[in-house]
Amino acid sequence: MNLSSTIKSIQDIMRKDDGVDGDAQRIGQLAWMLFLKIFDQCEEAWEDDAADRRTKYISPIPEDCRWRSWAKYVEDDKGKKKPQIQASDLINHVNNVVFPALKELELEAYATQVAKGEKEKEKDEARTSAVARARIVRDVFQDAHNYMKAGTLLLEVIEKLDEAINFHDILTRGQLGGIYEQILNDLRSAGNAGEFYTPRALTDFMVQMVNPSLKKREIVLDPACGTGGFLTSTIAHLEKQITKKSGAEDRKAIAKCIRGIEKKQLPHLLCATNMLLHGIDVPSMIEHRNTLGKGWNEWRADERVECVVTNPPFGGMEDEGVGSDYPTSRAPTRHGRGGLTQEGDVWAALNPGPSHSGEASAPQRPSGHAQQR
Repeated sequence: MNLSSTIKSIQDIMRKDDGVDGDAQRIGQLAWMLFLKIFDQCEEAWEDDAADRRTKYISPIPEDCRWRSWAKYVEDDKGKKKPQIQASDLINHVNNVVFPALKELELEAYATQVAKGEKEKEKDEARTSAVARARIVRDVFQDAHNYMKAGTLLLEVIEKLDEAINFHDILTRGQLGGIYEQILNDLRSAGNAGEFYTPRALTDFMVQMVNPSLKKREIVLDPACGTGGFLTSTIAHLEKQITKKSGAEDRKAIAKCIRGIEKKQLPHLLCATNMLLHGIDVPSMIEHRNTLGKGWNEWRADERVECVVTNPPFGGMEDEGVGSDYPTSRAPTRHGRGGLTQEGDVWAALNPGPSHSGEASAPQRPSGHAQQR
């Protein structure tokens, strides 16, 4: 069975479960399971890297919550694969062990533990990296839910994921990115969930017009990133700028050139998983918060970026007072002090149409800043 058929089969299994209601919940269920499995396989690579440096990798996830410890099928003495936890106990383990632990990960305690095993000059970097790893896991599961109620059906889903998805396989990895994109596309029909999905033809076009530069290390921000469409288009755009002369630092810089902020749980989860599928091993640059919750003049200088590309939910509602100090003009606005961008910036956004359908505004740069590069 190919990967596309496997994902469809998994969704069909979920339709049998009384706890999963609608496409949005099915996709949310699949997303956190994909995230946990892919993160576990990323950890295998990090363990190898640590071994090469003669250190030991420490996971931010408690041992009994890691995919390999409760979900992964293992072989018995006869070579037959079997689950580690029986169906009758599985839902209880997920709901009362895995989710509570991941929602309440202690970032500083984990970072301190990691730093202990590093050389003195590398402790600060190790702490920063550890906090980033732990935070993305905690943020992903902060408001996530296990909707499935039937242990037997959950085991079926786990078995299919285990059989079909090997993130270490380059071919599978490439296919999975395309299939995940189709899943996100399907989300447009899931009630109002389409508000955080923008068609890829449009995100690719807008990023192409903005034309962020990897050489100049221009940072691209989507302050309402949804499932990450503009960010994945940015990653692809920056990857095209890598040549045979590019070094390892250029490839590492791609992750540092993107930032996303998303206030809703499901799209944040989907975006974080999307980043993993596009080669961002620790997608800590995807923040789970409300951009408008931060005052217009509260943005620090080191938080400013060169490019903003976004399709905000124009029909969305905010609590009274949230974002009240932001400019009300629909046109991109620059202030000498405060705001998201700095001199030499570029904006590309969707402006609301008659029914909030959105139409693209032309990318804009300050006068004197070259449009062509």
